[in-house]
Amino acid sequence: MKRLLTALGVLTCSVLLSAQERVTLLFVGDLMQHSGQIEAARTADGGYDYRECFSLVKDLIAGADIAVGNLEVTLGGRPYTGYPTFSAPDEYLHALADAGFDVLLTANNHSLDRGRRGLERTLMMLDSLGLHHTGTYRDDSERRRRTPLVVDVKGFRIAFLNYTYGTNGIRATHPNVVDYTDKDVIRQDIARARALRPDAIIACMHWGDEYQSLPNARQKELADWLLREGVTHVIGSHPHVLQPMEVRRQGCEEHVVVYSLGNFISNMSARGTDGGAILLLQLEKFAPLRAIPPRIAPDRSLPPLPAVVPGKCRLSACGYRLVWTARPRLTGWRNYRLIPDTCPADSLPPQARQRMQRFLDDTRRLFHIYNNVGEWPR
Repeated sequence: MKRLLTALGVLTCSVLLSAQERVTLLFVGDLMQHSGQIEAARTADGGYDYRECFSLVKDLIAGADIAVGNLEVTLGGRPYTGYPTFSAPDEYLHALADAGFDVLLTANNHSLDRGRRGLERTLMMLDSLGLHHTGTYRDDSERRRRTPLVVDVKGFRIAFLNYTYGTNGIRATHPNVVDYTDKDVIRQDIARARALRPDAIIACMHWGDEYQSLPNARQKELADWLLREGVTHVIGSHPHVLQPMEVRRQGCEEHVVVYSLGNFISNMSARGTDGGAILLLQLEKFAPLRAIPPRIAPDRSLPPLPAVVPGKCRLSACGYRLVWTARPRLTGWRNYRLIPDTCPADSLPPQARQRMQRFLDDTRRLFHIYNNVGEWPR
């Protein structure tokens, strides 16, 4: 269900302001390529075809103004390999672009699976398709030019930052750079982002404990710190399962924190790893109908309520949609396919239908207890 601002927010903001522009941001979790996926996509002529994988979610992804995903593979070239050192076919990246993704995040624990060649070739492929990216760089000079990543769309300026807890013990080869979770560096990056006066700063964090459905203490502390430092929203990945989403209210402002969006597409089959969520954020900017002075709180012993800032961007709606990965072993289909929760149950073979329903039921139970973000309208 689409979330609206609270009644207080409506009274203090929208009565005094008229909406000008809205922009929709979409986020998904881990974009994986295990060996089973690579083999399923292989064609008779030795190429690879992933179009079927995204056919049922393409309209939703392409319909967003900015669609963002965590690219948890390298495009390191042949031989193509899955876990533990990922190198996906170039056709996979083409399929992601065709599905509608605009921004791919490259700072994760598999960024260096193919060393310097893998990092640099991945960036070359992203650039060749005109895809925005952030999190890894060829050298310090490139990082200075490209951090933060700022995407301009429909009159909005959105700044993206991306960091990973580590890279599986592999260190970047000089002069390559990977953005690790270093508070001193992040603080400087946030300051640079704020100086550009974006409408929102979104920190995309690769963090947490794998296969755990609740965030750990480090994730919670880091999310709190990021918001205090000036980040607007925090989006997490890495655990390979869904973790709670929350909206935090501070006066007229609302901040979204998503601890993990789970796997978007993968070959994982353990309970909870075979699906994920699509998060949608709708941001809105307003123009003043008249001059708006600071408002005096009813109890004058309290500080004045903040004035509404003309032109300030706010969160007008957010919600999620659940997506499950149908594997050929369960469906008998040739390739993997992402199945949105709106898909009719009778369109799946019985075994696949049962597994998808288990994922949906488990997730909704978790979110009923821990989540304060609702489902996006179907």
